[in-house]
Parts: sequence; C-alpha cells; structure tokens
Amino acid sequence: KQTTAIVVGGGLAGLTAAYELQAKGWQVTVLEAKPSLGGRSGLATSEWIGNTKAQPVLNRYLDSFKLSTVPAPEFVRTPSYLIDGVYFTQADLAVKQPATAEAIKRYNDTLDNLARSVDDPENPASNSTLFALDQINVANWLDRLNLPVTARQLINQQIRTRYDEPSRLSLLYLAQQSRVYRSVDERDLRAARLPGGSAVLTQAFVKQLKTVKTNSPVTAVIQEKDKVTVKAGATSYTADYVVMAVPLRSLGKIQMTPALDAQHMGAIKSTNYGWRDQIMLKFKTPVWDSKARMSGEVFSNTGLGMLWVEPALKGGANVVINLSGDNARIMQAFGDKQMVDQVLIRLHAFYPEARGAYTGYEIRRYSVDPSTGGSYLAFGPGQISKYWRLWERPILRVAFAGEHTDTLYPGTLEGALRSGQRAAGQVQDLAAGKSFEPVKVAPPKAPAPAAQKSDGNFFSNLFGGSSDKPAEPAKPQAGKPGFFSRMFGGGEEPAPAPAPVEKAVEPAPAPAPA
Repeated sequence: KQTTAIVVGGGLAGLTAAYELQAKGWQVTVLEAKPSLGGRSGLATSEWIGNTKAQPVLNRYLDSFKLSTVPAPEFVRTPSYLIDGVYFTQADLAVKQPATAEAIKRYNDTLDNLARSVDDPENPASNSTLFALDQINVANWLDRLNLPVTARQLINQQIRTRYDEPSRLSLLYLAQQSRVYRSVDERDLRAARLPGGSAVLTQAFVKQLKTVKTNSPVTAVIQEKDKVTVKAGATSYTADYVVMAVPLRSLGKIQMTPALDAQHMGAIKSTNYGWRDQIMLKFKTPVWDSKARMSGEVFSNTGLGMLWVEPALKGGANVVINLSGDNARIMQAFGDKQMVDQVLIRLHAFYPEARGAYTGYEIRRYSVDPSTGGSYLAFGPGQISKYWRLWERPILRVAFAGEHTDTLYPGTLEGALRSGQRAAGQVQDLAAGKSFEPVKVAPPKAPAPAAQKSDGNFFSNLFGGSSDKPAEPAKPQAGKPGFFSRMFGGGEEPAPAPAPVEKAVEPAPAPAPA
C-alpha cells in the first residue's frame, strides 16, 4: 500500500514537504486555502537572494530545478541610508556624519560580542544569564547604549525591517539571530537575482507535484489510531499522515482533534509576529536625483521605513517602501490610498517634484492578511523561554512546517524550505515506526540568591541575584571581554547606569488627507 500524506498549506514550506515526500514514493495531496500558491513569499516583491553561504538550501533547489540567476550588481549588496532626505552610502556616512557612523559601528560591535555569548544557536537559553536576556526587550538594551538620535533612528529601522519593533523583540532572539549570521557578510545576503522572485521557485515545485488543490480552506484535522481525516469545506480527505504548513494564526482557526495542549495553544495566541506592508510607488522620473542617486536597500530615519529603489522601464523609477514594526501597525487603520498618501506626503517634503512625477502604486499588506496576522515570526520577550522548538516535534500523526518552526532561520525563505524538509523526514520516520518524545520546555535554573538581601548594583539588578560580597571574579583573558562588556560595549566592571536619555522618536504619521 502506498503511504499517503496531506500537506495543509501551499506556501513554500508545504510545497517543499510535498515534493520531498512524493520523491520518496508517497502519494501526496496539497490543500491551499487561497486561489494561488506560494503563501507569504507570494506577497514579497524582492528577487534578490543570498549565496550558498547565506541560503544553502535555496541554492540547492535552484540548481536542482535548473533555475538560473544573475549576479547582483555591487550597489545592491550593501545597505545605505536616507537621513532627512539626503542619501548616504556607508562610505559617505563615515566621512560626512562620523558621529552617526561611529555609533552604528559601536552598536554592531556590541551586538556581535553579545552574539558570541550564544554558544549554541539551537539552544540559546542554555544558561541562566542567557535565559535572562529573553526577558529583556531590545529597545531597553538600546537605551543603555546611549546612541545619538540619528543613529538610534536608523538602527531602529534596520531592526524593525528585519524582525519587528525593538520594543516588541526579545534581546535573546536578536542575539541568537546575530549568532547564526555572524559568518555571513551583508554582501552574501544579496549575491544574485532570481528573475521572477520566489514565484518562479513556487512554480518549479508545483510542476513536480501530482495533486494540488487551491481554494480549499481546511477547517478540521481529526487524528485516529491509523489515519488522519482533513476537512476542507464539504470535502473530507483521509491520509496516513499530515503536515501542517500554515502560519500560527491560520493554525488557530483549524479545529484539531485531539485538541492541542495549553502550551501549543498559548504559542498560537501569543507568539509575536513582525508586521510589514510593502508599497511600490511608480514615478516618471527619479525625482530624488537632485540630492542623490539612491539604489538598493536604503534605511530611512524619517518614517519612510526601508526603501528599495530600482530603475523602471521607459526611464522611470520604482520605489518599494517596506513599512514595518509599529509604523505598519499604525497604518493598519488606513485604506490603501490613504497609506500611499501618507508616504507621498513624506517624500514630497524632501523631493517637491514627487507628486508631479508620481504615476501609480501597487501594495501588498501582510498586516491585514487574515491568514498571517502579520508578517513573519519574531520572538517577543519571554517567548523563547516558553516556546523554543515547540513546533519542531510531531504530535501523533501530524508534523509541523513553516518558517516559524525552523530553529536557525525563522522568518526567512531559507527557514521555510528547511522546515519542509524536516517535516517530510519526520513523517517518514513516523511511518517507519519511530516515536518522538513530547517537547518539554523547561527554563534553566536561576542562580541561587545570596543569603543577605541588598539593593544590588546595576548588573545584579539587570540579571537578578545579589551584589553583596561577590566572589572574586576571574580576570578575563586578553581579547576576550566578559559578558557585561559584550552586552553593553563597556569595560568589564559595570559602570553606574547612565541617566535615562530620551528615546529617538519616529515621526508620527501625518493626518490622512481629506
């Protein structure tokens, strides 16, 4: 008897799982709720991909499907900045705004040192000190770095573009992700262009699959002793195993029998997702050329998010603006036209010719997509401690896939592909009789408090414990700063906490025009 599987979700994680199972001789049916396939990757406009150092699994599939890429031009391989309407490359910034450039370098160096503290990125909360980092949000950590206003605004934008608003993000998650990418240069992340983007990869998978059904929203998954029944509208499908390859918000709308336990339900309800909207503004001419020839990935300090500027056909220019974090959340209340007007108001302030050259827009809104409830996973404070690797193990006959289930590359196309491979391997193991132990997420034991209570110094107040008569610390080896200096970029002895500084404020959206 041919072993059967149903894959719920036609994004790239689900398509990968289906492809790998079918290649092993399984009979696979893919059920996708929407009319089209590709999931959230279908909302993205970018065609730029990393090399084998940054995205090894993706590049193996491109080779397997014989999908050709073209080398990326140098101008897109390193990020740049738009400060109060003026464009700066990284080299420009070092010369023209040295204080801002030095502050960004200090942030990067401090984050890199903090990332080094994560010995095992697959088990980031491996000791009580790292466990404590999960309770801190990134904004609070940035406050302690006492960065100049402009540098803080640019760093905020970089973080919210890649993950989410700093105040909603776990410091341990930022450190863990920085550890994963420590050996990956910015230039590795945009090394080539895949003409057509992820849609081309989606089509390559679909061509290989025998049974794919769109417009089939799944409402229930019922596990029995020797089979699983999946209900999609009035139709029921039965298979030996199921792969659930849907975002957590979608999973929460599907009735599971037996029901998921409290920990899994808690993860569905509270795991933080970053927010992002993409707006493509089309212009007859590049109106910003009078100040700079912007190109590639550009981080703005004035509420314009992350911009991606490219030449368009017939001499025009397109600006793809990624609104993310709380900027995107604020915009959720606006309709598409109102959102575009808000962005044009900001552009017009710097480039008075913007409105006259503007010809139209396209928009993709992750934030209001009912199936995603945001963009991609971005663990909030305390969530690694609660939910780390929770979705990595099957439950009875159901395995889970999706970027949110990947340990090293959550929130990315690479993570989606890896998770599909893992889920396919797991259901094959289940069919072979292998069992998986239930996931047990137990935080490490906190350090024992000292016998005598005290107010503690800054370090003990941050991480717990007491500062009364501390044990003589071992002298750090040359070139190997201790944890405190890795975290805040200072000396090994903690200095008194600096006076609070006013957090760099992002401009609020202008009132919607009548």
